[in-house]
Amino acid sequence: MSSFLRHISNWFRAYSSEDKVLLKAIQQITGNKPSNLQLYKLALIHSSVAKEMRDGYRESNERLEYLGDAILGAVVAEYLFKKYPYRDEGFLTEIRSRIVSRESLNLLARKIGLDNLVVYDAKRSKSSPQSFKYLYGDAMEAFVGAVFLDKGFHFCRRFIIEKLLGNHFDMDEVVETDTNYKSRLIEWAQRNNKQVRFELLSERAHGSHRQFKVQVILDGEEVSRGNGYSKKKAEQDAARKACEQFAI
Repeated sequence: MSSFLRHISNWFRAYSSEDKVLLKAIQQITGNKPSNLQLYKLALIHSSVAKEMRDGYRESNERLEYLGDAILGAVVAEYLFKKYPYRDEGFLTEIRSRIVSRESLNLLARKIGLDNLVVYDAKRSKSSPQSFKYLYGDAMEAFVGAVFLDKGFHFCRRFIIEKLLGNHFDMDEVVETDTNYKSRLIEWAQRNNKQVRFELLSERAHGSHRQFKVQVILDGEEVSRGNGYSKKKAEQDAARKACEQFAI
């Protein structure tokens, strides 16, 4: 056997059976074999099962999530900027928000199979489901961060546009679907001469995230409550429930 073939054979044998399954899954998702499998492993480790490293640092996918969020937002912004050359900033911002929302990314992660790869504490997820609500969406962002570090920006950009946006988003449907429940509720209240306001009930820390709880007050009475990892998300959640209640 030549030294080259021996090198390839040894390289492949270095992976465990679990690693080989993960390699295949990543290749199916991205269209390319990963060069640094450890990046993708890290992208799939939820903070609930993070191992403590030096100086108390717990290694999870949160740093990659931060990076992936920035890369995903920039690529989607550029994509929409070029796709809709005559639409204003408000339109572009709204459509980008719909695409990269936690709910949208949760669904996207399931579509490409990340929900079968994420490692997390199942017992804790059952006892505190709200803290795990966006588990897959967070992993989706971390995965994008891993692709960026492993393959570079140009490959990552192509992956986002072709594999994610191209295969899993109907842009006409995204544009036509109004998910801004807060605006919808406020407009309905104005048309019906009703007073509506949003009140923050609580703000608590949940690991590296903060959990917000908001209530909707309509004509002096509470009609719904919502939760989210930002005040804006909590308001949208509460507004969505109010819209459902009044069939808006």
